[in-house]
Amino acid sequence: MDQLSYFSFTSKARLDKAINSFTGIIEGISIDRKINKREVSYLVSWLKETEDLKDRHPLNEFLPIVAQALEDGILSEDERLDIQWLAERMISTEYYNQITANIQRLHAIAGGISADNIITEEELNNLSSWLREHEFLRTCYPYDELDSLITCVLSDKKIDPQEHEMLLATFQEYIPLLDKHTIIKPPIIEQQLITGLCAVNPKIKIPESQFCFTGASAFYTRDQFTEIVINLGGRVVNNISKLVDYLIIGAAGNPCWAYSCYGRKVEAAVNLRKQGYHILLVHENDFKDAILNQ
Repeated sequence: MDQLSYFSFTSKARLDKAINSFTGIIEGISIDRKINKREVSYLVSWLKETEDLKDRHPLNEFLPIVAQALEDGILSEDERLDIQWLAERMISTEYYNQITANIQRLHAIAGGISADNIITEEELNNLSSWLREHEFLRTCYPYDELDSLITCVLSDKKIDPQEHEMLLATFQEYIPLLDKHTIIKPPIIEQQLITGLCAVNPKIKIPESQFCFTGASAFYTRDQFTEIVINLGGRVVNNISKLVDYLIIGAAGNPCWAYSCYGRKVEAAVNLRKQGYHILLVHENDFKDAILNQ
């Protein structure tokens, strides 16, 4: 890979990422309190990817303990608890701020959960609990996307085959090997649902904020939408840019939308979120609630 030639200049950053990612992987593969052989294999792959950092402190003290625990191809509950305890005390926030460190950890948790190509209701429920405990990450990509997707899938307390395929495709985008935790495509697939892209219970501040709208609305014409926002002190634009705060998605009375209905603006907004811009994708029902509370 081309970026390998630059690794020598980024060892400090990669060291921090490795520590944050490892903690997340351990949480992800054990989030259902069970670790199978495929998940252990995934952990072994992570060890191989950090080979060039093995002599750097604190990994030089940590990695031998992990390697020893994995020698027999089994990670017992005691070994997991010991390793997780040590990893949590090594979590690095010196180079990155707390939000960045925890987002890296979230990426790794999602990758760990999908390591065995199976995602269960128990794993989703436990990840949902983790998200509730880290609500300060809200508005940071991909917290809102994962939170909304999990809420949608678990609304009927079960995962059907189509939902499992969508979850797996989404979660595997976050596998943190070879520094590939950067999302390379939006977690949406044509003919599947994009419900999971909208923030759950978003906090919407209309005055001095910039809004864009896409899709057909069950409540407003475009002119009515524009008038409401302007009257409340906000601004409306026709296209997505770095200055947009909210993309409101009209559902025409249907809470689930095919990606092909509004691909351009949705994809542009997702790509901006991937770059770190805090543009929120909001269901028009939530926008309507926000108006009533102004």
